[in-house]
Amino acid sequence: MYQVKPVSGSHVKVDLPTCMYKLPNIHAQHGNSCTSEHALQNGEVDPAVRALEARQDEILRKLYELKAAVDGLAKTVTTPDADLDLTVSSCLSSHSPIPSTFKGVTDLDTVLGKDLGALRDIVINANPAQPPLTLLVLHSLLCQRYRVLSTVHVHSSVSNVPQQLLSCLGPSHADSYSRNLFQLGFTLIWKDVPKLQMKFSVQNMCPIEGEANVARFLFKLMAPYPSDPAQATLVDNWVDIAFFQLAEGSSKERAAVLRALNSALGRNPWLTGSELSLADVACYCCVLQSGSVSSTPANVQRWIKSCENLGHFSPAKLLVK
Repeated sequence: MYQVKPVSGSHVKVDLPTCMYKLPNIHAQHGNSCTSEHALQNGEVDPAVRALEARQDEILRKLYELKAAVDGLAKTVTTPDADLDLTVSSCLSSHSPIPSTFKGVTDLDTVLGKDLGALRDIVINANPAQPPLTLLVLHSLLCQRYRVLSTVHVHSSVSNVPQQLLSCLGPSHADSYSRNLFQLGFTLIWKDVPKLQMKFSVQNMCPIEGEANVARFLFKLMAPYPSDPAQATLVDNWVDIAFFQLAEGSSKERAAVLRALNSALGRNPWLTGSELSLADVACYCCVLQSGSVSSTPANVQRWIKSCENLGHFSPAKLLVK
């Protein structure tokens, strides 16, 4: 305690405690500092520091995995499709994507913008009575380009979904819970919907409806549309013909489309030129779904074989059998 004593005049005398503060031994600290600097110069690190850094890295890794898992759950729970009955399969396409089928390729950051720490998740509602064959082909192409976490769910609005639809995106994978291993999420929900629906950003966008529109969105994740407006219009024209005339048209309309396909394929190996495009994917799947394969003209037959030789069309072909 301080002691205050009166002295003569107007002054006071304060007696301070002699051992109020304990000062460290500066000389000892200086010696330890020199030793520490010497150890660092020799490339040595205090084991306690090394253990602390390893623990910090492990904590950060677990936090990142937790954030990715929570983001994935949030995207599912905030949709109208939260009453899912079953998680059927999750598959890891490839840890090392192989070269793309397309010459002009794009990347997710360019098309979708940067989204650090969260898996970009595409959620698609499809009716099992009308399986979207084009999406199965595009899913296979996406797996060639990116590391895709593919998941199939069954909504409570449908029942007795065939096994081939439950496994249409491939077998399950042991790493499916580690969302941080993937670049893209592809979630297919079999649900009683009048039209196919897709959401990418669940909180910020309205659903995209219609198989043709969803196919356009997915294709642009792999390759840009032709820069030439005439070529881009040609692709869109074939896509519309596929879905509105081949898939939904009368027998006369389908016959007319097959003749147009035969004429176009007599000039080029693919519908819009020398490279595979969304037009080929859409028309192939709609020809397959219409049951017209056996009666197609010669050039169309050759083109169908060319598509199937690529391998990415196999999921669609297997589903029709």
